[in-house]
Amino acid sequence: MLTHSAPIVAAHPARETRPHAVVIGSGFGGLAAAVRLGARGYKVTVLEKLDAPGGRAYVFRQDGFTFDAGPTIITAPFLLEELWNLCGRKLSDDIDLRPLSPFYTLRFHDGETITCCADPETMRREVERISPGDVAGYERFMAQAQQIYAVGFEQLGDVPFDSWTDMAKLLPQLFKLESYRSIYGLASKHVQDPRLRLFLSFHPLFVGGNPFNVTSIYGLISFLERRFGVHFAMGGTGSLVDGLVRLIRQQGGEVRYRTEVSEITLDGRRATGVCLASGEVLKADVVVSNADAAWTYRYLLPQSARRTWTNKRLDNARYSMSLFVWYFGTNRKYEDVPHHTILLGPRYRELLEDIFETKRLAQDFSLYLHRPTATDPSLAPEGNDAFYVLSPVPHLEGDTDWTAEAEPYRRRIAKYLSETVLPGFENHIATSRVITPLDFRDRLMSYKGAAFSLEPVLTQSAWFRPHNRSEDIEHLYLVGAGTHPGAGVPGVLSSARVLDRIVPDASAFA
Repeated sequence: MLTHSAPIVAAHPARETRPHAVVIGSGFGGLAAAVRLGARGYKVTVLEKLDAPGGRAYVFRQDGFTFDAGPTIITAPFLLEELWNLCGRKLSDDIDLRPLSPFYTLRFHDGETITCCADPETMRREVERISPGDVAGYERFMAQAQQIYAVGFEQLGDVPFDSWTDMAKLLPQLFKLESYRSIYGLASKHVQDPRLRLFLSFHPLFVGGNPFNVTSIYGLISFLERRFGVHFAMGGTGSLVDGLVRLIRQQGGEVRYRTEVSEITLDGRRATGVCLASGEVLKADVVVSNADAAWTYRYLLPQSARRTWTNKRLDNARYSMSLFVWYFGTNRKYEDVPHHTILLGPRYRELLEDIFETKRLAQDFSLYLHRPTATDPSLAPEGNDAFYVLSPVPHLEGDTDWTAEAEPYRRRIAKYLSETVLPGFENHIATSRVITPLDFRDRLMSYKGAAFSLEPVLTQSAWFRPHNRSEDIEHLYLVGAGTHPGAGVPGVLSSARVLDRIVPDASAFA
């Protein structure tokens, strides 16, 4: 349900009288916030440090190949449809969003696979094939996932959580749904087969969480996928980013690239705009940060203005893992490789312990292999395939020297892929590029190089997370992975939904 239905603001009015909103960062959260603010009557300026929009959803183009830098799985497409509707358009007017079937394939180290799709009967047969005695338990898990979705997504997803009472009202329901369990613990309660336990609990890795630590509330993802499907935007995820930029400009908003914010300007404890690295100062009635929440507080605001998110608190918080991503194209096609494949290594719990706790770069890994050309051949030259392979790795609190380790790590991944799902592919590599945790810190301004901001454990969720309405600074708002409800495309789009509930209408500044 839309929170507002204001018509699109006419572009380029003769005399600008709208209050000004500055949005820092052009990730999905920032772009969605800009569209919603534009529909509310604000003149919006989006500021992006990079040379193109998207943030983690940036697009690389290299040697005729198109690579989505980050998110590739689109769920809850209605959250995107809302943004187009606010501008008097339909998502389908601009975007060809294709449902995928299957969603993805999990491949275990022994070669056994589980394929996930939306059809309940097909999934029951898949579970029965793996472990006949766990079918009833699987059904119980999915029934509970539906209940969790009704509370965790429909009731919590766009609640501002300005006050402890916002969360206290939901605590009885959360307790009843066993939110005190980890998602792995919830899966283990219902099924016995270790492969099914992994299958039902790995989803938090998509949003930066360790399934052995993250609250069972993330079980809602299993139901979210079943209800709304998994989709891919033709042209790549970047086509969605470009579509949102067009909406903003149609509203009379502006998106500026190569424009880095050095600080949020203040009058006492009230945000008044931003100062750019160039020295230019932009005045604003409201400031919205889609930058990493920890980075926003740590580096864009003075410590003297922060009572809640102090340097000490930020330093002591738990952060998500980081990522090593290798983008490569091949001069031949691999038709038997699906759109999404998750390859689980010989260790699982122990590997996650290395990543999240000891922050040691292990010799083994689990991987997410993305082949977008399985759905959209236009992303590679004719007869070629585009891929990326993503490996969760420790963030920069560990002692890994990525300037030295990046290439050996890439070679180990290449060897593993060659021995499993891409035999001989190393002889067919046409283009190659890697990003490491250093890129997340230096290019994307992610504190400690964490790919998903704060780890989504229960004590860093909802009210415990940096609030969408800053606790420290008036007229400062936060969207994106580091605030409520968290990372992932549905999460950051929902953070803009929250913003829509707490930012005053433009008329308040008249």
